[in-house]
Amino acid sequence: MSKLSNYLESALLNHVLRGTAMTAPAGVYVSLHTADPTDAGGSEVTTTAYPAYTRKQATFNAPVSGANSTTVTNSAELSWTYDGASSLTISHVSIYDASTAGNLLWHGALSASKTVANGDIFKIGAGNLTVGLD
Repeated sequence: MSKLSNYLESALLNHVLRGTAMTAPAGVYVSLHTADPTDAGGSEVTTTAYPAYTRKQATFNAPVSGANSTTVTNSAELSWTYDGASSLTISHVSIYDASTAGNLLWHGALSASKTVANGDIFKIGAGNLTVGLD
């Protein structure tokens, strides 16, 4: 996941190049999407389609620099139990600075979309959500 939102791009540029303080969020939360959310943050799973859905708070490991980018990965598993009446296909994830509403920070596509049915558990294993800058 390497698409920064317009909000985060502006905050980073202001912080680094203009000396405008940027406050780190108290927590970051992973959301699930049924289509590309774009920088607008659209297509997030709703509680209408997925009654028990909530964003999950995530923690991340220290950054690792590679040949083409610097990345972090989630340090613990994230999981959602699907409780909808009909199946739902999850294709993208995002990271927000709040458990509801808030500011979109990053967004990106899954390596493969996943269709979930009632009772299925959608998991992102520890180390499997990669966020990067290049």
